[in-house]
Amino acid sequence: MQSGYPSSERLPPEQQARLGALPFLIFSSRWLQLPLYLGLIVAQGVYVVLFLKELWHLITGATSLGEQEMMLIVLGLIDVVMISNLLMMVIVGGYETFVSRLRLEGHPDQPEWLSHVNASVLKVKLAMAIIGISSIHLLKTFIAAGTLGGLPKCSTEVVQAVAQASDHATKVACSALTAEGVMWQTIIHMVFILSAIGIAWTDRIMVSPERAATRAGEAHH
Repeated sequence: MQSGYPSSERLPPEQQARLGALPFLIFSSRWLQLPLYLGLIVAQGVYVVLFLKELWHLITGATSLGEQEMMLIVLGLIDVVMISNLLMMVIVGGYETFVSRLRLEGHPDQPEWLSHVNASVLKVKLAMAIIGISSIHLLKTFIAAGTLGGLPKCSTEVVQAVAQASDHATKVACSALTAEGVMWQTIIHMVFILSAIGIAWTDRIMVSPERAATRAGEAHH
């Protein structure tokens, strides 16, 4: 399993003993990231509560909600799941790459992508996850965009009241969307896609010389 940090656990005991006080302090500072990953685990739990709340609303409103409203709630559930997947990649992959090995070799539940995770692979996977989340938000916007032109724009007070409502029973005869807002959301989504392509292309350029050197070494032997 690859990692993006020079773990002292890979060194023989006699070499580990040679670490001076300053190098040991600097290397041990990686554990300062542990509270950050624990905090993300708490955030994961909050998203579980949010998912169950939205799922309960979908179940209780199965006979009263319209098709579009149900579709938006389902897309919201998918959005929560994809954000949860993003959190798991950051928690597991980030801890494995930058803090300490999880020693999951041979574990039946070890994620397939974790066997070859490093900083570059993690960046590409995170970029793809962000594109997926942005796609769900954009799809929700396109579904709700059917009200454009048919309903007046909501005032700021109405938008805030709907956002702060504890349920989805709030009905307003106006739209919080604008054609300009939909356009900018589409542009931002395209920027995410181009950024992911750039990250993947940069990773490919950087990895190619390493693969060539590895193949040359194998041919030499």
